[in-house]
Amino acid sequence: MYLNLIQIAESFGVSESVVEGWIRNDGMPHTPDRGRIIFDRAQVVQWAAAHGLATRAGFLSSEISAFTTDCHLDPLLRAGGIWREIPATGVQDVLAKVVAALPGATPPVRQLLAQRLRAAGGVTWAAVGGGFALPHPSTRIALGRDSGTVALLLLREALPEAEPTPDGLPVTNLFFFIAPSPRAHLDLLGRITRALAKGPLRELVEKRAPDAEILAAAAAADAALALGNQPEVKA
Repeated sequence: MYLNLIQIAESFGVSESVVEGWIRNDGMPHTPDRGRIIFDRAQVVQWAAAHGLATRAGFLSSEISAFTTDCHLDPLLRAGGIWREIPATGVQDVLAKVVAALPGATPPVRQLLAQRLRAAGGVTWAAVGGGFALPHPSTRIALGRDSGTVALLLLREALPEAEPTPDGLPVTNLFFFIAPSPRAHLDLLGRITRALAKGPLRELVEKRAPDAEILAAAAAADAALALGNQPEVKA
């Protein structure tokens, strides 16, 4: 199945120029076709997953919901915590603290994760625009269903660009996450991205709302997603 430039832009919730930048700078797969650009759906889905991006509309969505694991944003965010007034130079220290408190993981696993995060290329920063990024370990580790975490870092100043942002805006808000499995990784990535695109979570983070309000918005996002995944009941 092939899609055009407008459909791809709508799927990611960005402008057409942002998609063109991904083609030039990030190797987004595409095919020239009689003076226009078309995209193979399966190739774009794979590219998006590798670059830490999730879609916001239906053109790239699976017919069956991708949200099939038990990763819920609210309990994982309570586990990882909301960290405020973090200097850009202190981000790695906070990530280390989040890993040290990772639920359901043994000390050797936490130590291994901490080492990998501090290594060159150990974190995929996954800037998604609007001042947000979704950093996560570059390598996947099967931690078990009782593990995983999400931490929200509200930065004091913009993060130095580890990679270009889709809209050129500096990153000041980080949703750092570790998923319990590779399958859950895509689920959790999609949940965070969708929560930022729909509902009050983005606005509450941007205005630095109290923890209780941000956590309530995360719970509401979980509830809305669960409701949307309920099978239709026919009379």
